[in-house]
Amino acid sequence: MPSNPFSPEVVTAVTGHMNGDHPEDTLIICRGLGGEPEATAARMTDLDAEGGDYVITVDGAERTVRVPWGEPLTERAQIRKEVVRMYRESCLKLGLSPRGEH
Repeated sequence: MPSNPFSPEVVTAVTGHMNGDHPEDTLIICRGLGGEPEATAARMTDLDAEGGDYVITVDGAERTVRVPWGEPLTERAQIRKEVVRMYRESCLKLGLSPRGEH
């Protein structure tokens, strides 16, 4: 399987959507599953079959973090489902209530 089944256009669309429409979710994923609970900002910069790459801010300094998917992804439709799973899992790990759940 190629390391990145997603075209540059798909990567740009997904990262743009996450950063533009879901910056809080991106931060929660990096804090919960990225092992960076002190992060104060995060943006998705890339993705491939194995995971997503992010730039986070901790104590005013930027650094990169990679958060693996739960399993290798091969189709664009899988990305949304996986991001939702990661968001929910991160919320639980951080003691937060995921949106839409009480």
